[in-house]
Amino acid sequence: MNHQLAALIGKTPAEAQINDIRLDSLQLPKELPLSLPSSLVRQRPDIRASEALLHQASANIGVATANLYPQIVLSGSGGGIATSFTNGAGVWNVGASLAQVIFNGGALRAEKRKSLAAYEEAGGAYQQTLLQAFREVADALGAIENDAQTLQARTEAARQAEVAYQIASQRFDAGGICQLALLDAQRQHLQTMLDRTTSAANRYSDSASLFQALGGGWWNVSETSSAAKAKSP
Repeated sequence: MNHQLAALIGKTPAEAQINDIRLDSLQLPKELPLSLPSSLVRQRPDIRASEALLHQASANIGVATANLYPQIVLSGSGGGIATSFTNGAGVWNVGASLAQVIFNGGALRAEKRKSLAAYEEAGGAYQQTLLQAFREVADALGAIENDAQTLQARTEAARQAEVAYQIASQRFDAGGICQLALLDAQRQHLQTMLDRTTSAANRYSDSASLFQALGGGWWNVSETSSAAKAKSP
């Protein structure tokens, strides 16, 4: 477990200084969200990487389109532009450039179609990444909501079982019940406490899953909104 934690914080097992962690020492945030803006999910590294690939594919289309235009140099030296076109060398130079575009036009158009196909592929991958991210966040939020309800119910059950055990202990001391009944009350008390601890552990686990699904904490929502406003014209 410590080696895995070291990898998560970007250090080798020998470099990482990880203190012992006890379940009773962990504390959840006082308030866990049940809904979040979709803009917050944009901080995930996989979404940012997929978005960058989409931008690159879009730029490649522009490059492929620009390459279809003849790359010739028009000069006014040697008697003006008209002279350069009527001059044999000028005509040959311009003709050679145009001929190169004509003969390579099929390859250039194929390169543009390739860029368009790559853009469509990047767009599909970007959309799939978004859908996967939204699904993971929705699953984590749903699990946290269920965990809160379960933990509340099991906390109440543990409290009632404790009261029942205390009453059973008093009755046993007074001779009102046998030891078997007392042990059964104690068993129920311990079982409800174990169920409550399991529910708390599940809530910790699902909270960590929410951090992972968001690519960070939900408290970054204000920073994400400010960054989006700064980029808008």
